[in-house]
Amino acid sequence: MELSALDYSFIIVFFSIVLLIGILVSKKSGKNTSEFFLSGRTMPWWLLGLSMVATTFSTDTPNLVTDIVRTNGVSGNWVWWAFLITGLLTVFVYAKLWRKSNVNTDLEFYEIRYGGAPARFLRKFRAIYLGVIFNVITMSAVTLAAIKIGGIMLGLEPWQTVISAGLITVTFSALGGFKGVVYTDFLLFFVAMGGAIGAAYYLVNLPEVGGIEAVMANENVKDKLNILPDFSNKQALITLFIIPLAVQWWSSWYPGAEPGGGGYIAQRMLAAKNENHAIGATFFFNIMHYALRPWPWILVALASLVVYPDIASIHEAFPNMADDKLGHDLAYSAMLTKLPSGLLGLVLASLIAAYMSTISTQLNWGSSYIVYDFYKQQINPKASEKRLVAVGRLSTVALMVFSALLALLLQNALQLFEVLLVFGAGTGLIFILRWFWWRINAWSEITAMFASGIISIVLKLTAIGPFLFAADTGVFPDWSEYIFVVLITTIIWLAATFMTQPESKMVLREFYKKIQPGGPGWKKVINEANSDGVAIADPDEKWSVPQGISAMVLGCVLIYTCMFATGYWIYGEIKQASILTVIAIVSGILLARVWNRMKENIL
Repeated sequence: MELSALDYSFIIVFFSIVLLIGILVSKKSGKNTSEFFLSGRTMPWWLLGLSMVATTFSTDTPNLVTDIVRTNGVSGNWVWWAFLITGLLTVFVYAKLWRKSNVNTDLEFYEIRYGGAPARFLRKFRAIYLGVIFNVITMSAVTLAAIKIGGIMLGLEPWQTVISAGLITVTFSALGGFKGVVYTDFLLFFVAMGGAIGAAYYLVNLPEVGGIEAVMANENVKDKLNILPDFSNKQALITLFIIPLAVQWWSSWYPGAEPGGGGYIAQRMLAAKNENHAIGATFFFNIMHYALRPWPWILVALASLVVYPDIASIHEAFPNMADDKLGHDLAYSAMLTKLPSGLLGLVLASLIAAYMSTISTQLNWGSSYIVYDFYKQQINPKASEKRLVAVGRLSTVALMVFSALLALLLQNALQLFEVLLVFGAGTGLIFILRWFWWRINAWSEITAMFASGIISIVLKLTAIGPFLFAADTGVFPDWSEYIFVVLITTIIWLAATFMTQPESKMVLREFYKKIQPGGPGWKKVINEANSDGVAIADPDEKWSVPQGISAMVLGCVLIYTCMFATGYWIYGEIKQASILTVIAIVSGILLARVWNRMKENIL
């Protein structure tokens, strides 16, 4: 496939603007670490919200959604749609708490909530585990998608894609810091969304596809259209719907959907002007992320089943594609090769935008862990701000190099998604409860982290997993593997919690006094402090969690009905779409009332 001069102009202009932004903000971003990693905590909600949306729109996301739709149908997306519950808990319960903590990274939280050597170990270990290992794996999945896009659309070798895509990204990330990331995300959001919507409209209306009605009537597509899984199919119902909604959303740690907030979502909340801006940013992100953005990708995935009904047809159309990179996720890139000049350049620019937004965020976020939670804490506590910024820029480059090398070894984004989900299974409940239950200590988290990882590795890399959970020959059905990991991990960390000493009175009282989390889980600490004549509870601070949960439920109704309504409007099912639209409007009005009452407590 050859690009026209118009296509190249789109890409060149886009690259030039991104680099210019990085250069323009580099001086201020390099002033100190607060500017480099949090932009001085002055960011408005709308800019942070757009940045969150742009960040989670990566090159691997359309590929992942395409893989899911082609394999399990539209309803297969419940494996990640269920994380909306986690996201809205963060909006209405945890965003306020994170902003009040005033930490530089979410890992700094450990030495506020816990004390002593276990807290210090947890902070430095998670800095390497999340900031380097987990972060590199996540970025490699994004880069893998870029490799597949480059191979299908431009005929590039994997190493050529890695170098060309990574060089500009790491340059403006190292120069511009967090401010450069957020400012470019504003541009990247509109470019990425414009490209995705334009591509979906054009590809669905290709002559060989025939329009949305022809897609829906196609034999390869008919059984893929349902938004809810087939309730008569027990396996699909349990794995694609019940487990994600009943267990997965609260039990698993996953980047961008951390129970209790965390990672780069927490970084943006910490960079907000105040608590209200942190809440507004995360709510806007969840609306865009779940309700609207998936449908252009879903439409292209459905259309791809008409043109490329199986992997063999993709391989036949692109024989030069390496066998170890073949998969259903390639169908998205394969469809994009059919775009006309001009739109092709815009879509390529949008995919580059998606790649750059995600990678730049991961680089800045991971680098913040290395600088604040490892280098400054363990290696050079007296380092100057100038030196810390230099370490941040150096670690940014190093993370890019490691992730690029790993990407060259990977094959499939969906496989990696499933591994990451299981690897964090059972740890999420701690991240939810640690704010509201005094008895959780550092050993709870350490035990959960290692138990989940070890159990997952044993099941994946030994004969025990297939023996227990193989689809046809295992002792238990294969869908129960995730529940097994969650259950065993939870039992282990609860046992460790009660077998070890609680955090000291001083640590618990200082945490409560700073955060004011409220609730029955802190009554013992408050009563003991009152008995000692120490006041730690602010009488003017109201416990907002009940209202927050009400807002979360209404928010879920609002966003899910918006998502379903959008789908049914596209499908042309007017009755269902109209009913869902009315429900969305009513739930939105009720949510606004609850939110206004909550704002009074915050202000």
